Amino acid sequence: MQLKLFVLSPVLLALGLSGCQITGEQIQEDVVNVQNVEGSTEPCNTLHETPEAIEDCEIARDGVIDVVHPKDNLLSEAEALIDDPAVETEAIITNVWQRVSDGLNLYIPDDRRVDVQKNWYLKHPEYMKRVVTRAKPFLYYIVDEIEKRDMPMELVLLPIVESAFDPFAYSHGRAAGMWQFIPGTGKRFGMDQTWWYDGRRDVIASTKGALDYLTYLSNMFDGDWLHALAAYNSGEGRVSKAIRANKKAGKPTDFWSLNLPRETRAYVPKLLALADILKHRDEYAFAWPEVENVAVIEVVDIGSQVDLAFAADLAGMTLKELHALNPGFNRWATAPEGPHRLVLPLTKAADFSDALAKIDRTDRLNWVRHTVKPGDSLGKLANKYHTTVKVIKQVNELDSNVIRIGQPIMVPVALKALDNYDLSQGQRLASVQNKKHGAYKVTHTIRSGDTLWDIARKYGVTTKKLASWNNMAPGDMLHLGKKLVVWQNSNSNAKNADAITKRVTYTVRNGDSLSRIANKFNVSISNIGKWNNINTSRYLQPGQKLKLFVDVTRLNSTG
Repeated sequence: MQLKLFVLSPVLLALGLSGCQITGEQIQEDVVNVQNVEGSTEPCNTLHETPEAIEDCEIARDGVIDVVHPKDNLLSEAEALIDDPAVETEAIITNVWQRVSDGLNLYIPDDRRVDVQKNWYLKHPEYMKRVVTRAKPFLYYIVDEIEKRDMPMELVLLPIVESAFDPFAYSHGRAAGMWQFIPGTGKRFGMDQTWWYDGRRDVIASTKGALDYLTYLSNMFDGDWLHALAAYNSGEGRVSKAIRANKKAGKPTDFWSLNLPRETRAYVPKLLALADILKHRDEYAFAWPEVENVAVIEVVDIGSQVDLAFAADLAGMTLKELHALNPGFNRWATAPEGPHRLVLPLTKAADFSDALAKIDRTDRLNWVRHTVKPGDSLGKLANKYHTTVKVIKQVNELDSNVIRIGQPIMVPVALKALDNYDLSQGQRLASVQNKKHGAYKVTHTIRSGDTLWDIARKYGVTTKKLASWNNMAPGDMLHLGKKLVVWQNSNSNAKNADAITKRVTYTVRNGDSLSRIANKFNVSISNIGKWNNINTSRYLQPGQKLKLFVDVTRLNSTG
């Protein structure tokens, strides 16, 4: 099959649920500090500013809002490969950012919201340096794809607003990848999400999906790109509703006049601010890092599943370099059912393709022959060998989940130890969980009946923090046996990590008092008041229902 030349380019957009939400606010001594991994921690002075100015400051300081980078700067190694001197260019425009700048056409109004965002970016040139490092392998491809569709060149800047061009970025709104798709919208626009693969992080699949979605939104809003961008951030329904409300009230329906969420009101100005800085970078004396205007990667058809470590060796790359260019793969191998493709540096693609063509497909994976023992099941084998039941059944041509003692089963296994695949989903989770957020780390094993809210309350933390420490969204389902990391500043809860907290509904009896109930269940009166939103100074009524969160390992036996 003839190889196609691409140069990946990501633009991260939070579909439906946005990936751009304020991560947190701490108010101390009239100074607001809003911290983000990509932002600044300079305080917004609350003493001499209006509430609107403080709000603008908080949003502007967050270069990428509520997006986590579990493997920051992971593309630094791959960047060396795409700087190979063998790649030459005859392009008249040698800097791809100049190509972008020449294509910027959206009108930028003289608006305070744009100025606020512009000032933040101009004060943080180091942020743009990090962004461009991540963008470098993929930028040319995105620019090319946007030009092919004759779409606004400003869309190239969306990944900066969304995820700083990080394909491994995720938000606690369940958005993932450079384009920040939530699961449902990702599937709607062609991104498969399986145990092996997540198309939302695949730069090829997600770029196509994002541009398809933006085209759909532009058509929906009659070519108004500011409405389309706002809808990409907060949802098409919300923007449509705001437009209808303004029409009904006889008000203008342009983006600047709509009543939209705070984040969306800042989202579009962020993009326009970046466009203005890029267009006039010489006037602003802003050092926007250059990127060569040439293709530096190629998409290679591999035809079948392959171990990523095997592919990296064949390409003459490190495993980390290969996985950084192919972030859609969750595990140690590409997905059994595809996509059967790899993104490689342009200078390595042809030799890799030739070498791969000489290798039988069965030799692209490492195999183990397992003889079924008493107690074995396909599920146990899948867990043991880090694969899926479906794969084992396909390989062994099994029609059902029934296996017999003594039966030989062939299972594909990773070529190297799993911790070598440090950009796989499991290793990224370990990296996030090991990042220190307190003096003590507690491991909580999910039990039947656990909820994230219950666990957070047990350890005295917020559900948002608990989710972020474990690379998940607050609304994600919990699975029995899964281990969650909880960070504590004191060892009181750490010592009680094995406690079992249950939600109990207690019916008040004659003669009951808050003191007696608190003593019986070893909880505090104040907590009973908070849990039930009641005044603790008032008498209880027989038959009244109280909600309690009880450590059943510490229940008093009397009463």
